[in-house]
Amino acid sequence: MVEVSRLLSHYPADRQKSALLPVLHIAQKEFGGWLNAESMDYVARLLHIHPIEVYEVATFYSMFHTEPVGKVLIEVCQTGPCCLNGAERIISYIEKKLNIKVGETTRDGMFTLKGVECLGACGYAPMFQIGETFYEHLTEEKVDAILADMRSKNS
Repeated sequence: MVEVSRLLSHYPADRQKSALLPVLHIAQKEFGGWLNAESMDYVARLLHIHPIEVYEVATFYSMFHTEPVGKVLIEVCQTGPCCLNGAERIISYIEKKLNIKVGETTRDGMFTLKGVECLGACGYAPMFQIGETFYEHLTEEKVDAILADMRSKNS
């Protein structure tokens, strides 16, 4: 709450809705890595806005999660340039390797696979993002090594 108060001090009292994106980031971090209806309602009360205004933003941006996610969130770019360079093949490979579909989490809660819109790395396709790290020019071998590394770091 201290961080939110500090953040809100940067905005005029009648413009606190402008803080919605950073407040949602804080809420997602504080509420276990995802935003349920209760946490979004709480954000709405903090900013003195209608809950639907929060829901619209939280469901529009792929960086916000309205369902629980695994320890490792794999966000695969699935726009045109990445698809032309093999993103669909990489997605299919990851689905088979982890025995999940896009939007699902492995039984052990380790990995969630998410398809997202452009990550801005078209020249490095196919690619995905885990946390703040981009993994580019993906092959099945690179995916295997990345998944093994993530599993060892997050077990």
